[in-house]
Amino acid sequence: MSVPYAAPGWRWAPAWVLVFVALWPVPGLAEAVLALGAIAGILRLLLSRFRGSAALLSGPAWALTSVLFFAYWLPEALSAIDAADRARALREALVDLRYLPFLWIGASAVTTEEGRRRTFGGLAVIVGVWTLDALVEAATDTSPLFWAIDHAKQALSGHGMCTAAQVAAADRLSGVLGPCNLKLGIVLASLSPFALDAAGRRYGRIGWASAAMLVGLVVLLAGSRAAWVTYALVLAWTGWRLLGWKRLLAVFGLGAALLLGAALVSPTVAERMNRSTAVFVGNAQGIDHALSGRSRIWSAAFCMARTHPFNGVGARGFRDAFPACDAEVGTRAAWGTGPALHAHQVVLEVLSETGGIGLLLWLAGAAMAWRAWRYADAAARAHARPAMLALAVTVFPLNTHLAAYSTFWGGVLLLLAALYAGSLLGRDPP
Repeated sequence: MSVPYAAPGWRWAPAWVLVFVALWPVPGLAEAVLALGAIAGILRLLLSRFRGSAALLSGPAWALTSVLFFAYWLPEALSAIDAADRARALREALVDLRYLPFLWIGASAVTTEEGRRRTFGGLAVIVGVWTLDALVEAATDTSPLFWAIDHAKQALSGHGMCTAAQVAAADRLSGVLGPCNLKLGIVLASLSPFALDAAGRRYGRIGWASAAMLVGLVVLLAGSRAAWVTYALVLAWTGWRLLGWKRLLAVFGLGAALLLGAALVSPTVAERMNRSTAVFVGNAQGIDHALSGRSRIWSAAFCMARTHPFNGVGARGFRDAFPACDAEVGTRAAWGTGPALHAHQVVLEVLSETGGIGLLLWLAGAAMAWRAWRYADAAARAHARPAMLALAVTVFPLNTHLAAYSTFWGGVLLLLAALYAGSLLGRDPP
């Protein structure tokens, strides 16, 4: 039976998602929007005693969003039992329960054609605006959007978003996120499927190619090598579907030319390329240099997995457990002083911080997400393709990653999971 687009009081869901994403450059406000939206959503459901819930999500969508949440949250909760800082770990696990209504509302935003048009189109616009802003920064050394945010913060609090030391240490294009939050490249790479899909639908191959080149240039200048890998996966998938393999190879050839050109004018890009080629030296030192010291971090992650095989050292407990597992104590690390903060690889992060139980739960969540895709019809897959691709490339296991259990990146992962579940299994009006 057909159901309306949204129950009363939930029509704000697409706008809520877009405001949350648009406020990522101001983490405190973004977190407040997430929390307030989650509270409003759960209160609305409680007051209605969950009547009309089918108007928000289909039964399978309710189930998948809940399964994906518990695949993420249960490992965190179980790892807190014997974490080094048990009180803090348990408190964080309780606070992260807010992500359950967050997933429900995010999924409800894209259950219909109108909701997907607003939400996915809005995300494409955000990616476009942030890309143009970063290109202005590349030309003028100033991001207009971050300049406005920084001056607003100074007017309100008397100090800017970043310290002078953070500004001086910034070694890449930072864009709207600013020099104290150098994540623009990976954020744009993860959200790029929405922009490329919108450009391809509206303007065809020319639109896709133009958007791919502009976003790719910013990812190249702003991103780490992990962002380059993520974006290459997006280009491969979307380009293959739109252009075919022959034209796609030409696109990657152009991308290689851009990479070489950027290396000639950007010392940062040149340094990353030189570091990457060190892997061909063939010895452990060369590989570690190519990986920016991550082989030392990954060795410590395996140590934590061996010593805490069941539920790990605790979500976000990597930095506390690192000294005991560091095989090179007393040697200056490639990242500077202090312990490593996380494993820089999602599989190793889950295994070391939440143990074998956590990894099994993550794999169970991935299996359920894949099963939903496998048994969905062609129309549902077409609806969900941008969100599916964004989620898949963001957690692609043969890459390095930001911390999955950090506030910022955890919110990104769960938002993409919600958009995937809602667009794949949500119900359309007649």
